[in-house]
Amino acid sequence: MVATPIGNLEDITLRAIRVLKEVDLIAAEDTRHSRILLNAYDIRTPVISLHEHNEKERSRLMISKMQDGRSIAYISDAGTPCISDPGYQLVEEAQKHNIHVVPVPGPSAVIAALSVCGFSADRFLFCGFLPPKENKRRLFLESLEHEEKTIILYESPQRILDTLRDIYDILGDRQIVLARELTKVFEEIKRGKVSEILEAPAVTAKGEFTVILPGFFPEAVPITDDEIQKKLLGLWSEHDLSLRDAVIDIARQTGLSRKKIYDIAVKIRRASD
Repeated sequence: MVATPIGNLEDITLRAIRVLKEVDLIAAEDTRHSRILLNAYDIRTPVISLHEHNEKERSRLMISKMQDGRSIAYISDAGTPCISDPGYQLVEEAQKHNIHVVPVPGPSAVIAALSVCGFSADRFLFCGFLPPKENKRRLFLESLEHEEKTIILYESPQRILDTLRDIYDILGDRQIVLARELTKVFEEIKRGKVSEILEAPAVTAKGEFTVILPGFFPEAVPITDDEIQKKLLGLWSEHDLSLRDAVIDIARQTGLSRKKIYDIAVKIRRASD
């Protein structure tokens, strides 16, 4: 599984070039698109298509060829295969037949955008493309309302404005980063609040967008230890929550650290034992 450039053709590893030259066959998401890269590096390996509409059928053919001793590399149109791209069915079939699958890492729009977003990337949630229909998209965004990890998603140029409006309505006027045409000539990275992005001159509707939002961290509210204790006891008596779930719930309500609330919860439990 070979990662290829997401835009700039120079963003390819020496190992990827060597592998693509040495294998017996290259399976590509779009052979015409991949020819641009292969010609740039004088890679003359035979190429066959394997995309989302024929992946199941072509995967069986690829397995047969590999069982006959041929080596095959898979490349998607851009970036790392299987990351919102075809390839996972081929990997799954290979594993079922005890065929060794080797990653040849390289570019990924997810990681490229995270590296310049300015938000914490210690923990992040990658959501891929959101549902295209409005009601399903809004329901999905509602599920992210209290997500504490940095959120990253893809969106098409046709739906980007609708998605930004939904984010504003559901997740609030958070800071946001919009990355478009990463590593290409017209690369564009916009930062600001959702409202500022929406109020700015029209978002260029060209190229897929990578959208990044910081996780949800409510501002801490003044609250005494006695009040925290009352909240914990109330959650345990009224909702029968576990200690862990009660701590998480109060942390979300108050913005206080989980450790502080956990320490109080443990004292209550020890006193009641």
